[in-house]
Amino acid sequence: MEKLTPKKIVRELDKYIIGQSSAKRSVAIALRNRWRRQQVDEPLREEISPNNIILIGSTGVGKTEISRRLATLVNAPFVKVEASKFTEVGYVGRDVESMIRDLIEVSVKQVRSESEAKVIGKALRNANERILEILFPTGEKESISEEAINRQDRTRKKMKDRLENGDFESRIIKIKAKSKSMPMLQVMGPLGMDDMSSNIQDMLSSVMPSKKKTQRMKVSEAREIFSEEEAEKLIDMDDVIRVAIDRVEQSGFIFLDEIDKIAGQGGGSSPDVSREGVQRDILPIVEGSTVSTKYGQVKTDHILFIAAGAFHVSKPSDLIPELQGRFPIRVELDNLSQSDFVKILTKPKNALLKQYEALLQAEGVTLEFNKDAINEIAKIATELNDTMENIGARRLHTVLTSLLDDILFDLPDKKITEISINKKMVQKKLSNLSEDEDLRRYIL
Repeated sequence: MEKLTPKKIVRELDKYIIGQSSAKRSVAIALRNRWRRQQVDEPLREEISPNNIILIGSTGVGKTEISRRLATLVNAPFVKVEASKFTEVGYVGRDVESMIRDLIEVSVKQVRSESEAKVIGKALRNANERILEILFPTGEKESISEEAINRQDRTRKKMKDRLENGDFESRIIKIKAKSKSMPMLQVMGPLGMDDMSSNIQDMLSSVMPSKKKTQRMKVSEAREIFSEEEAEKLIDMDDVIRVAIDRVEQSGFIFLDEIDKIAGQGGGSSPDVSREGVQRDILPIVEGSTVSTKYGQVKTDHILFIAAGAFHVSKPSDLIPELQGRFPIRVELDNLSQSDFVKILTKPKNALLKQYEALLQAEGVTLEFNKDAINEIAKIATELNDTMENIGARRLHTVLTSLLDDILFDLPDKKITEISINKKMVQKKLSNLSEDEDLRRYIL
């Protein structure tokens, strides 16, 4: 994190997201400020609050992608939640505190995976020992002679070498493995009690020991099961939970999407009252409070919140003043132009054209788009966004799916090994898309 300067963060985001320089700049500063805060001495460190951000822009311009890539960049716990899923206490819907519980679950899974990676070598060695015991049981050594013990040890060593060389991978063996517990039915209903069923399941699993059942499987499959069990024994879950909670509190991200859907429009009608109630429920989480989870108490004071919304009907000033004050940075994202679409199709590491080329490569077919074809695809996508709902870069999925529909259906075909897409083909295939008035079936 020390080497991730704001400029480097922006350069990393540029690999996946086209344009939106002001949004990238804001999130890069917010991310760097988290590291800067860690270098400040106590007690001033606790007084430094994160600068939460509101990203304002139409759908498909990169709001979610910016936040997701940012969290991946620093390996921080990250969850995306939709504000419209939450409801005021007493209404049907999710409890606002569930976003923190989701975040701690992500963090625990993340830290546990890292811990497993550290002990996987020892876990595999232990797993091989268990498999060796099944293939070549030693029994009690007290009842046999020393010569027989030496002979047994030599045979066991040969078997171990063969096992490590992969000679027994397809051998069927009998093992005793833990049976997976059946998922509990949700009987509580959705009245803000979405976490209670998982807590009850955890309590029951600790009271009732998990049963083991005998299974027949290949050595290679048994090794996977045994290595998981051995890794579980080697990991200190108390330490995992402690690190996971600390990671959430100091570097957790929550992407609060569709925040414009809970902004009132000043009419005073019943739905607006409900929306304001949701805002007031979210407020203490964003301000900083302590949330009870099954892993312990989690403080939300230093979690970074990035909110996003199109704000076509409402505007950020329609949020309650207290919530507005907790999102001091507001960034307006630009609508995507034709030149942006050309870059989105070709530049990012996960560019759409690269994805389709890889998909067809699986069929042994080489797919190529010439420059004129790419420009024409971008032009049609821009026109469709201008004449219909503007769904941003997602329009490119619609256009490319329509363009490659016949090709994707006809493959595999032994006669086809190479496909080159040119401007004429694009115009011929997509002419009805831009001319037909009834375009509803092409809307994502």
